[in-house]
Amino acid sequence: MLEYLRPSRFIDSDHPAVVEFAESHRGADRDPVQQAVSLYYAVREAVRYNFYSFNRDPETLRGSHALASGESYCVPKATLLAGCARHCGIPARIGLADVRNHLSTPRLLELLRSDVFAMHGYTEMFLQGRWVKATPAFNQSLCELFDVAPLDFDGVQDSVFHPFNRQGEQSMEYLVDHGQFADVPENFFFAHLEKCYPHLFGEPLTGSLGDMHGDLSRG
Repeated sequence: MLEYLRPSRFIDSDHPAVVEFAESHRGADRDPVQQAVSLYYAVREAVRYNFYSFNRDPETLRGSHALASGESYCVPKATLLAGCARHCGIPARIGLADVRNHLSTPRLLELLRSDVFAMHGYTEMFLQGRWVKATPAFNQSLCELFDVAPLDFDGVQDSVFHPFNRQGEQSMEYLVDHGQFADVPENFFFAHLEKCYPHLFGEPLTGSLGDMHGDLSRG
């Protein structure tokens, strides 16, 4: 379990800001499950989800970067949760999967030229003898915008995207699970994204996607 407990490049659990955030939100209960639950909700709400914050600079994958920015997409939010968990002595790692989004905005579909979200990130924490999935990506206000119930997490059951919204329409389905990693596999991560969205890698991109395409909540 040592590789899931020590700091790594993107799961920078030793970064002062991550340490401070984890200490502030781990709660008074020393039970790892309760701490994991507290950290999950803290990360989900403290960092606003914004897909257009994606940037090809690998440094933006760090949990500390998501925390400093105040907004990010699923992978940095997952590395932040994993970093907080590791600081609190909870083994944690990153999972990556391709998902189909049935409730995407027209602007996002136009940008990606696909309804498949490649390399969706989630966190796994080792609690009570088993790995448990937690997905802190979508904050409550964004879920309300899309009329999707925000994901809860109890530290016992896996927490992944709900398959239906409140009207019974299919919202998100997992297509391919790429597995779990001790840190974000940088080369594999970007190579797969380039394979799925070659048009986004065809020219230099010095800023985030939002510099060109605006905010998700206005999509």
